[in-house]
Amino acid sequence: MISKYRVMFAVWLVVLLGSVSLSHSAPLACENLLQPLGHLDLNHLEGRRVLVGGSLSNLTLIDRLRRRDSATASFSSNGSPANTNFRRSMLLDNKCHYASYNISLEGSSFTFDNGAVNTTFIHTSCHDCILLSFDVESGKRQHFYLFSRRRQLEQKEIDEFRAQVECLNIYGVRLFSLPRENVKPEWKHD
Repeated sequence: MISKYRVMFAVWLVVLLGSVSLSHSAPLACENLLQPLGHLDLNHLEGRRVLVGGSLSNLTLIDRLRRRDSATASFSSNGSPANTNFRRSMLLDNKCHYASYNISLEGSSFTFDNGAVNTTFIHTSCHDCILLSFDVESGKRQHFYLFSRRRQLEQKEIDEFRAQVECLNIYGVRLFSLPRENVKPEWKHD
């Protein structure tokens, strides 16, 4: 006959091993979701994309992201990663804002604004998207933006982006949808 203590020990051991297994599965999933691009294809990179999703680590900037009507990012190159142009534009409070930077791609990242912003290309399953993680002022702020050639993503692509933001443990997700007359872009605060 098995003693009561051995049964309790066996149950405790199963619970302990199960919880250890669960605690290791979440970071692994996040590690996979936030994987930098292994190889950056200049042909895929080139061209203009619209901002379809964004999130920030700084609460004071969330309202500015919410008020943004639209934004674009474009890359152009002469075939050399060392000579690439990165252009950004946005419509905020009915005013257009533009910036252009000459950058050198280094693996899956680049730095601009006199070294204040380190940007990494993150893997995404969205075939025409570019997912950029901006590390601003040595980690004081993080901006996470998803750009696409399409204005509207499939639900699985949106779900993946939300999961990536959740892994970063940063604030709400701002989704930009297909513009319609007199309709503001969707704002979701998770």
